[in-house]
Amino acid sequence: MDSQNNKSNRHLQAAICHSGSRHAASPSVIVIGAGFSGIAAARALHDASFQVIVLESRDRIGGRVRTDYSLGFPVDLGASWLHGVCNENPLAPLIGRLGLPLYRTSEDNSVLYDHDLESYALFDMDGKKVSQELVSKTDVIRQDHSEDMSMQRAISIVLERRPDLRLEGLAQKVLQWYICRMEGWFAADADTISLKNWDQEQLLPGGHGLMVRGYLPVINTLAKGLDIRLSLRVTEIFRHHNGVKVTVEDGSTFVADAAVVTVPLGVLKANCIKFEPRLPAWKEEAINGLGVGLENKIVMHFETVFWPNVEFLGVVADTSYGCSYFLNLHKATEHSVLAYMPAGQLARDLERMSDEAAANFAFMQLKRILPNASPPIQYLVSRWGSDKNSLGSYSYDIVGTPHDLFEKLRTPVDNLFFAGEATSMDYTGAVHGAYYTGLMAAENCRMRVLERYGELDLFQPVMCEEVSVSVPLLISRM
Repeated sequence: MDSQNNKSNRHLQAAICHSGSRHAASPSVIVIGAGFSGIAAARALHDASFQVIVLESRDRIGGRVRTDYSLGFPVDLGASWLHGVCNENPLAPLIGRLGLPLYRTSEDNSVLYDHDLESYALFDMDGKKVSQELVSKTDVIRQDHSEDMSMQRAISIVLERRPDLRLEGLAQKVLQWYICRMEGWFAADADTISLKNWDQEQLLPGGHGLMVRGYLPVINTLAKGLDIRLSLRVTEIFRHHNGVKVTVEDGSTFVADAAVVTVPLGVLKANCIKFEPRLPAWKEEAINGLGVGLENKIVMHFETVFWPNVEFLGVVADTSYGCSYFLNLHKATEHSVLAYMPAGQLARDLERMSDEAAANFAFMQLKRILPNASPPIQYLVSRWGSDKNSLGSYSYDIVGTPHDLFEKLRTPVDNLFFAGEATSMDYTGAVHGAYYTGLMAAENCRMRVLERYGELDLFQPVMCEEVSVSVPLLISRM
């Protein structure tokens, strides 16, 4: 193995030397992945006069941001909210400058995370509406335990110790719906979510805003002028003190001074990319220790609107698995569209179905509460779990693992830098978390590479701290 590594080292050194005086002109970086973190890193490094190549396995940019136009209007099948409609959000200035409208679905500190209590309608399985008074009185108290445990177990312990909190009948079903919404926020089942770390994410002020025209215009703007190579799946990354060599599926290789790795955590966990030398144990511990959740969307386009004028419809049931959640996109976009959003085990089960069967399942859930519902004229189905380019939706804290694994995942290894929502301690699972970690990785990379070649300028502004012109965000709330 040592002789093989020495041979690879010589090949890499020769390739770097063969590039001539490239370092004197401008340093070079390979960015792996063209999602928000990858494009953010590439944009920042390109603007800092680095030679940047972006390698993307898909035939499009955006990663887990996917705005679909096949219905005749934009629909986000992946990320769709700006979590934190405020100037503190690093994406807000860019969205404001583009004039993209947001539809606010909640103010600060909503108990439903991305929705306010007054903007929904809950139904039981017989189609009877659940009163908001009942919902507002349903709450779960987190107890302080010395050991970590799942949220599901913690809820059970609370109900065992506090008989006055035990619920029956419809109230118990409403509690299960709250658990269902928590599972949707983390894209995971309550029996895997860490009690200690579930609330470590920092929620920015301003509530949550739905991207009315989708996220694609934002990433398209960031990507302008960048050298992006699509349909190139990276299979191996070899690092040496003089640079990196990246191999793609067809055997082609790319050489640069450094690389920024922004592939999803699910891809890293599946060992789809071989690292030579092997990543250190602490980095592998972070990859293996973090959870990857799954949430999908089944978007149904109808001829007319036949549902209540609320932001979402919910169906309560005996278990969180049986509960349902429909986002009413008509409120924000004026198109007659509902998005059914299953998470956790239910999402995994639905991915085993055909698109037609999955859409029919969603429609039958809707028929339970609205018997006169007409079938959709069009539908779209996302499959983030079985998509080999993502293998999941976004990361979360699983039981028994420390929250600092996100920081360990972000920490560079030699001249490899890491970014993405799973590398954000504060904004895990959020688009602005992916974006900001891309900027941080770019700045770390810039400093490290310029330091190596004696070109570091202490008076040059730090890229991720540059102040953008503030432009008011276009907010509506019907």
